[in-house]
Amino acid sequence: MHTPITAFYAGLLGILFFYFSVLVVKGRFSKKISLGDGGDHHFQQVIRAHGNFSEYTPIVLILLFVAEVNSANPIFLHLAGTALLSGRFIHAFGLRRHSGSSWQRVAGMLLTFASLLGLSVLNILVLYK
Repeated sequence: MHTPITAFYAGLLGILFFYFSVLVVKGRFSKKISLGDGGDHHFQQVIRAHGNFSEYTPIVLILLFVAEVNSANPIFLHLAGTALLSGRFIHAFGLRRHSGSSWQRVAGMLLTFASLLGLSVLNILVLYK
C-alpha cells in the first residue's frame, strides 16, 4: 500500500503539531504552570490552539488516508490536504493572536470543515463508483 499524499500532509501536520506542543511546553516552563492555564488568558489561547489542532486533525487525516487507499482523485486529495493544513495553521494563528472571534479563526475553521466534509462525502461516494 502506497499513500504518498497522506504521508506528505501527515508529515507537515506532524511538524506543525510539534511546533504547537513546543509553545505549550515553553509556556509551562516560563510561567511555572504544571497543569491547566494558571488563569493566564494568553496561555489559555496557546493551549486551545494546540488542543483544537489535536481534536480535528486526526479524523481528517484518517479520512484522507481512506480516500487515498480507495484511489480517490489525487487532485481532490491535495486540495483537501492543503485546506486542512492551511486551515489548522490559520486558525491557530488567529486563536493565539486574538481574543474572541477573528477572520483567521473563521477562515481556519471553514477550511478545516471543508476538508472534513469533502473527504467524508468522498469516502461515501467512493463506495458507489
